[in-house]
Amino acid sequence: MKHLSFPLVLLLIFSSACLAQNPDHIYLDTLYINTMDKVLDNISKKHHVKFAFDRELLSQYDMNERPMMKPLSLFLSQECSSRKLKWNQGADSIIYIMEKYENLTSKPVGVEEKKTYFGPVKKKDFILTGVVRDKETGEALPYANIGIKGTSLGTFTNPDGYFTLLKVPSDTSTIVVSYLGYKAGTVFLTPSMPVSNLLIEMDPESQILKEVVIEGDQQRLLTSNDKISLLKITPAKLSTLPNIGEKDVIRSFQLLPGVSCANESSSNLYVRGGTPDQNLILYDGFTVYQVDHLYGFFSAFNSNAIKDVQLYKGGFESKYGGRLSSVTEITGKDGNSKGFAIGGEISLLSVNAYAEIPIGKRFTSLIAFRRSYQGLLYDRIFKQFNMSSQVRQVSFGGNGPKGESSSSDLDVVSYFYDINAKLTYKPSKKDILSLSFYDGTDDLDNSMNVSGGGGFNFNMDNSDKTKYGNIGSGFRWTRNWTSRLTGTSMISYSNYFSDRTHSNSGIHFRDEGSESSFSSGVTEKNNLVDLSFKNDYSYGLNSLNQPGFGVFMTKYIISYDYGENDSSFMLDKNQNGIMGGMYLQDKIKLMDSRFFVTPGIRSSWFSPTHKFYSEPRLSLTYNLNKNFKFTGETGKYYQFANRVIREDFYSGSKDFWILSNNTNIPVSSAWHYIAGISYENKNFLASIEGYYKSIDGVTEYSMRFKPANGGSNYAENFFNGKGYATGLECLLQKKYGDFTGWIGYTLGKAMNKISMYGDSYFPAAQDVTHEFKCVGMYDFKRWSFSVTWLYGSGRPYTAPDGEYTVHLLDGTDQVYIKFGDKNSSRLPAYHRLDLSVNYHLKNSETNNEWGMIGFSIFNVYNRRNIWYKEYQIIDGNILETDKLFLGFTPNLTLSINLK
Repeated sequence: MKHLSFPLVLLLIFSSACLAQNPDHIYLDTLYINTMDKVLDNISKKHHVKFAFDRELLSQYDMNERPMMKPLSLFLSQECSSRKLKWNQGADSIIYIMEKYENLTSKPVGVEEKKTYFGPVKKKDFILTGVVRDKETGEALPYANIGIKGTSLGTFTNPDGYFTLLKVPSDTSTIVVSYLGYKAGTVFLTPSMPVSNLLIEMDPESQILKEVVIEGDQQRLLTSNDKISLLKITPAKLSTLPNIGEKDVIRSFQLLPGVSCANESSSNLYVRGGTPDQNLILYDGFTVYQVDHLYGFFSAFNSNAIKDVQLYKGGFESKYGGRLSSVTEITGKDGNSKGFAIGGEISLLSVNAYAEIPIGKRFTSLIAFRRSYQGLLYDRIFKQFNMSSQVRQVSFGGNGPKGESSSSDLDVVSYFYDINAKLTYKPSKKDILSLSFYDGTDDLDNSMNVSGGGGFNFNMDNSDKTKYGNIGSGFRWTRNWTSRLTGTSMISYSNYFSDRTHSNSGIHFRDEGSESSFSSGVTEKNNLVDLSFKNDYSYGLNSLNQPGFGVFMTKYIISYDYGENDSSFMLDKNQNGIMGGMYLQDKIKLMDSRFFVTPGIRSSWFSPTHKFYSEPRLSLTYNLNKNFKFTGETGKYYQFANRVIREDFYSGSKDFWILSNNTNIPVSSAWHYIAGISYENKNFLASIEGYYKSIDGVTEYSMRFKPANGGSNYAENFFNGKGYATGLECLLQKKYGDFTGWIGYTLGKAMNKISMYGDSYFPAAQDVTHEFKCVGMYDFKRWSFSVTWLYGSGRPYTAPDGEYTVHLLDGTDQVYIKFGDKNSSRLPAYHRLDLSVNYHLKNSETNNEWGMIGFSIFNVYNRRNIWYKEYQIIDGNILETDKLFLGFTPNLTLSINLK
């Protein structure tokens, strides 16, 4: 039997060890007079049991206990119950003490899966660095919220998912992590964990929209309690919203207060009375100048290539510049680092496919492609979009426009496509190199044949063809130079182009039997090239100060050509210039991190004007308690490249990119003043925010006035003035439960004053006084339902008031429409109801979602909303055409994600 003695001894030792770790078999018989964390340290040392807890939390509880041979399990139950705590022994034999049961998984970078335990504190007030990633794909999660439980200390990850926590109280602190669309995670630090490159992996929530909510404790749409006017959306959570074709990140912002919904034909963002060009769009750091497809029904960004979007509605910090109104920062996916993934979507309007391919351990890649296709629904929609125009003859002596409706016919040949690609390389734990590419192009044919009968007989061919798009690319290098200093260097290229020809020709059949021919046309080309370099640095000075600084430079090359009736170009601009400078800011925490102050200064030099422009900025946030928050901001903002409105009464006013100069196109500027208050608890959020923007350098181009020299050269018909935008935004949201949603209301005013139009302020083209938005979502098992109702009061337009004649360069005379006061009329109110129902396809064993079938109806009650008005002169008669938005439009979508 001797040969059994050694195994028997091992078995006895193992059994004893197991019993020693069992809290039912550990008996306490000692007087404990100390704080709870110190008592657990004593028990751990004496009985060789391992505890995991939040030391800052447990140090608040005093203990004076004398257990008499009491089992540890009973002792813990009694002590935790009296303090509203929980305890549980995990599979790794660690006893966890916590306020509630949470996700406890985390793993340090470079450390294999093994047990790590709390012991006596070894480090205090140290710096902790790490990265937050998606557990399934390895994608870095930008702008995740990182906090130390029981304290007011916290930070956010950068665009590459990295974070630095300064002055961590101890190496047994508890780290809490939250990110929109992911389960909140808790990491218990231990003395054996590394303090640099800590890997935190987060589990995605199931893809139901009830997690796309306004700023809450875990799942949010608004984000951060120390940033002004910030909205945040994760693309994965948008699938159940009603849509025209597919989920759309940019258009989803239009459901929120402060972002106008009254222009459905545009994915551009009209933020707080601003124009789309005043919104800076950054995709992986490079600027995108064209943000929509197919008359605005689609945004230019493929949601399958995006992992995070943030919209600053105003008061943005000094690192951003070159725009007056807002900033939209889009972070593209790096690609799955844990395995090959492929997926796609098909709807009745477009197809969308993507692939994520890891290359070894250091490279990841992503490519996504999207294209519209011509099907039955596609044809019906765009024929309706053009043929539903209401044509009338205009009368000036009676009660306004009147006449016979006309018919039209259209051949649909429009399409769009876009490509997103990204390659990411991580040569070390400190460095990330990435190359991003985007190409989006539209080829639109809005041509149609129009004929009229009754008292006004004519036949007219209307040709309207446009090709436009944006190509961009950026190379970025991010390096963590030290645990305190992080830097990002980037070079980028962006090219916006637009080429449009619009002509009308036809025959007017007079009552006496004679006929006359007529023709008119417009040629318009716009091209913008942006070559940029920038360097951004963030330095963790201490736990209360985080300075940021950087330098930037942009080379602009812009051309714009415009002509009418096949004559020489009436406007021919070729411009270039350099804008460069630097910025400095500091994020300061005061009053035990209840008061956040972010002062900053941005200084730029602009070569066409040979001047420096300084932009002081300041934002304030005060957390009265965990529910109430007050915010305030002021700052100066300059814009050097503007999209100027070209007043066009015949085919609707258009706009074009042009560079400021030192003569008739001034550098535009704005002052922001913002104040707000919000109340938030676990279930609801209520907020009110007011804003005022004063704007200088408002510029428009118009041919309604003769050139200043009295000739026929309209090349310098740029008119300047000033403006302001003011408003109040209200939001009430239900955040949790099977039924969620929000109600938003905006009272706003956007006014301009340009001396050529008179001495008084007039409504800007984007002025909408009232906007009301209601969003409701309900989830039942695998089904999700949503409804949205939007209302906007009528937008302004300029109505005709007669006609006049202009002698053109080719020696002919052209009759033009004379118009009344600028934007003195209003279109009817805009409103519509959208519905959607979605069924989520899940693996029955793992419950992981692998696809979705969605059905939506856009404009359920077929509201005939007016987009804009067109006018045409035929033999002295003015025809008015109402261009309409989409009516009742159903859509079916199938999404599949394979790995």
